[in-house]
Amino acid sequence: MKLRIDLDGKSYDLEVEVLEEDGPQRRPGYLPPHAPPMTVRSGASPAASASGEAPAADEGPVDEDKVCRSPLAGVVNRIAVKPGQELKQDDLIMVLEAMKMETNVTAARPGKVKGLRVAEGDGVKVGQVLMDYE
Repeated sequence: MKLRIDLDGKSYDLEVEVLEEDGPQRRPGYLPPHAPPMTVRSGASPAASASGEAPAADEGPVDEDKVCRSPLAGVVNRIAVKPGQELKQDDLIMVLEAMKMETNVTAARPGKVKGLRVAEGDGVKVGQVLMDYE
């Protein structure tokens, strides 16, 4: 479709493609409801195990019972634990964000936080170690 627009005394010829003629009108500013965060219990990453990925070269051998791995690739949105903190099963460790969705990473077992390997704002890969248990 061709249009001519006059603006401040100047004429502009435009060619416009109409995608939907009489389709439903979308309300301006409409956002779908926000999905609640998904919760994933920490432990060996299913995606990493299925793909056969080995730990990163700088990690060396890792005792899988003493680490918390990332279940997905994303960004660390919030860390809810500190080194030395006692954890019960299903306690929140951190919140990861991927594609505008939040994922809660929780403790797979009781234990004590030995140390964190990531900080808020860090990007993480699938299977990356996020935290160490004592």
